[in-house]
Formats: sequence, structure tokens, C-alpha cells
Amino acid sequence: MQTPQKIFEFSRRNFLQRSAIAGAVGAASTLLPPTAAASASAEQTGPNIYEAIGVRPLINCKGTFTIISGSLSLPEVKKAMEEASRHYVNLDELMLAVGAKLAEITQAEWGVVTGGCAAAITAATAACIAGADPEKSQKMPYLSGLKNQVIIPRHSRNPYDVAARMLGVEVVEVGTADELAASMGPRTAMIYILSSPDAASGPLSIANICQTAGARKIPVFVDAAAETLTIPNIHLKAGATLVGYSGGKCLRGPQCAGLLLGQKDLVQSAWFQAAPHHNVGRSMKVGKEEIMGMLTAVELWTKRDHEAEWNTWKSWLAYIETKVKPLPSVTTEYIMPEDLSNHAPQLKIKWDANTLKITGTEVAETLDAGSPRIQFASASGKRPDQMESSIEIMPYMMMPDDYKVVAEKLCDTLSHPKVFTAPAIPQGEPAGIGGIWDVQVDYLRGRGNQRFLLEQSAEKIRGAHQGEIYSGNITGTVHADQVVLRSAFPVGGNEIRYTFSGVVQGDSMHGKVALGEYGEATWSATRNTA
Repeated sequence: MQTPQKIFEFSRRNFLQRSAIAGAVGAASTLLPPTAAASASAEQTGPNIYEAIGVRPLINCKGTFTIISGSLSLPEVKKAMEEASRHYVNLDELMLAVGAKLAEITQAEWGVVTGGCAAAITAATAACIAGADPEKSQKMPYLSGLKNQVIIPRHSRNPYDVAARMLGVEVVEVGTADELAASMGPRTAMIYILSSPDAASGPLSIANICQTAGARKIPVFVDAAAETLTIPNIHLKAGATLVGYSGGKCLRGPQCAGLLLGQKDLVQSAWFQAAPHHNVGRSMKVGKEEIMGMLTAVELWTKRDHEAEWNTWKSWLAYIETKVKPLPSVTTEYIMPEDLSNHAPQLKIKWDANTLKITGTEVAETLDAGSPRIQFASASGKRPDQMESSIEIMPYMMMPDDYKVVAEKLCDTLSHPKVFTAPAIPQGEPAGIGGIWDVQVDYLRGRGNQRFLLEQSAEKIRGAHQGEIYSGNITGTVHADQVVLRSAFPVGGNEIRYTFSGVVQGDSMHGKVALGEYGEATWSATRNTA
């Protein structure tokens, strides 16, 4: 049997769980009138627009994840977008006026509205490569002869930096201040930093990077998508050239909008690189409705009572805590945000599933399947060997009175769980699957040819998983003829996760593979005996 080549595991923060604030507005705020609150949480007298086509809405105790449609825009934002839709305007003239207004409100040199924070990253990268030169703009993404490198600190690699990579730039990853200094040169278009606790201090902090880059006149973009908007802006004050925000998170603006603030000529060049102009950002169009909705959201941000919002979130969590804490084995704790991202308190509810007869993952699955549908920030606990359980409740996106529904449904589920049993483990001698396997993965469209290099010790499996482009470690188990294998391919700031499950039949295996956000596929494998 061939010994698999060791492949080091990919380790990073789970950026996909980087939820953001939506600034849920309390009863004392004037920004969410009773009619809006009622429409968000009261039971419908009939199917709503989503239920009418078979889609189930949910109570959001999770956060501003795009997959669950981000945040709910404020009523004033909806009104501004509706009014904007009634007129024709010249978009360049509109953005000049809005840019000046955003500069006035935020105290940045200039601002533009983009098609989301990812679109702001792409437009900013294009501006740093080509400025407003139409020849260079039309050449992209073919970058020979142009600035074609973006430096990213290792702590800032994340799935969203694809918004810069899509322009064809070479990403130069640095881990130390010396590596940063050595990497900066005439090909450097921009330095990209994801704002996070890791970027707040140390040699590669935002302030330190900005100081080094500023001496060489290299622009620095800070991705603050999930953060609260600070005025004056903390990142620009620290020396950043540009900063991007999501419009559909804490600002509660249009979901398909973002905000780019910073140095006037670069911000205006980023608009030049985007629609309505025929450049690389044409596909990231932002319409007059989103532009005016975003401006309204920023104006409202300066008027909202953020302390009252925080106190409202705490009161909702306290209500839920009071309801669940009398249950046997239940304990609670509050988790406070580390920085401006995820800037809301969370409630973690913990219990012993041996006592309550239900794990945290079973609670989450039950309430996700229930009516009304409820989703949580996280859940833990698994039968039969991980019975210490928990769920976390994030109040960002909860609407008034949601907390009462959540408390009721949670208490009922914990107090009267349906019967759960541990999954049956197939009995019998584990099939031998050590060796080299040629693997075929059939996707929704397309086929991938891969390879497993497996070592086996009883039912435990470890080894390497080789794809056509990437590779990673693989681990798993085989019980009788049932196999489960898990692997992850590191891909820049992201990773592709595989969970293969299937049946072993001698020198062949087959089954299904779960790909997380990328769906599901089928797979088959044949032992390579050559």
C-alpha cells in the first residue's frame, strides 16, 4: 500500500460565520413603526408572497447572512427606493450628488454606492490598477504591463477576497512586517485588509500596514463589511485609503448595495470602473433605487439611538433566558462582540442532552422545520458521544415580538422533545479500503476526476484527497460496508469541503458527496491496483 503524502490541514477563522449587525430597532425608536414591526413578526392571515410559491420565511436568530437574505431594510429606506423608482435620472449626475452628500455625512473625502461590499472590493481594486484610464480599464483582466499584484496579510485571507482575485491579480500573501516590506513594489496595486481582531494589533495591524504603505504611496483597502459605520471613520483615520461596507447589514439599507468611502480620486475612479460605464464592473450594477436607499440608510444611521437598540437586544435575550433557565441542567452565558463586527450581545444556552433528551443540533433542526421557522447562530451536541449541548441566539435581525415566539418554541421543544435515538452503526468487520482509489465525482453539470490515498486502522481512515487542481487531508470511518470520508481543499481565502458517504463493494465504492454551500453530487471510486 502506498503511504499518502502528508498534506497539512488548512486552519483559519470561519469567515463564513462572520455575521454582521443589522441594528434591530427597539420599541423606543422611531425608525420601525408598529405597522412595520407587526408585518415582520405577526402571524399572517394567509400565505405571504413567499409562502404563495412554496418558500418558507424564517425568524432570524442567526445574523445578516446573505444566504438567508441579509437584513430587513428600514421603512424609510423602502420608501426612498419606491420614490426613486418613479423618475429617470442621469446616474453619473446622481452619484456626484450622492458622493458629495456621503462625504458630508461620513466626513470621508468622498463616497459612492456599490452593488454590495464585494462589488466595492472589485471596483476599488480596478481603480487601484487602472485609475480612470480607459485604455487600461479596457485591458483588464489581462494585466500584463499593468499593476497586477494585491498584497493580503495572512490574517485577512477570506472567501470574499475573490472579489479582488477575479480581476486576475496575483495575490501576495504576507505573514510578517518584513515580508510586507519586501513584497511592495512597482507591481503592487493595492493592499487588502479584512478588519478583524487579528488586524487590530500586532506588526500587521491596520495602522502599521497603512504607515508602511503610505510611505510608498500604495493604497490600502479595509473590508469593514460587517462593521458599524464610525464617524469619523476609524480606518481612514488609521491611514487607510479606502474602506468598504455592506449596505444590507448593520446599516439596514438595500440588500444589494454597499458603500465605498475614502480618497476622492480613487473612489470616483471606482465608480468609473463600475456600471453604467462599460468597464470590468459593468456586471455589478447598482440602480437609482439602491443609490437613494443607501443614502437614506446612511442618513438614518446618524439619527438612530444605538444605545437603545443595544438595550433592546439585551432585554429580548433576558426574556428568553428567564424562560429557559428553570429547565433541568440549563445554564446560560452572554457572549459580547470582540470588535465592531458582530456588534451585538449573544445568548448561549447550554444543557445536558442526557437530562433533556434532546441535543442542540436536534433543537436547531426541530425549530428550523417548525412553524414559524427559526434559525439560530449556532448549535452543538451530537448523539451518542457529544451530549453536552448548546445553541446561540443572535438578536441582530430579530424583529419586535420575535423574542416571545422564540422563547415559547424553545421552551416547548426543550420541555417536550420528540423521541430521538442515536444513529445505528452498521455491525460487522469493516471493509478494507486502504490504498489508492480513482474517484469520479458527477456534479449537477460536469465531472471531476480525483484520487484518494487512504491508510486504515480498524474502522479509522486517514490520508490524502487529490483533486484536479487542489488537494487536502482526508479522514473518516468505515463500519461494515458503510464509509464516510471528510476532507477540505484550501483555496486561497476559502475552502471546498467534501463529505463522502457511501457503500463499499470490494474494489469499488459509490454514494453521495455533500459540498456545503455548493450543493450535492454523486461519486464512485475504483481501487487502483496498478
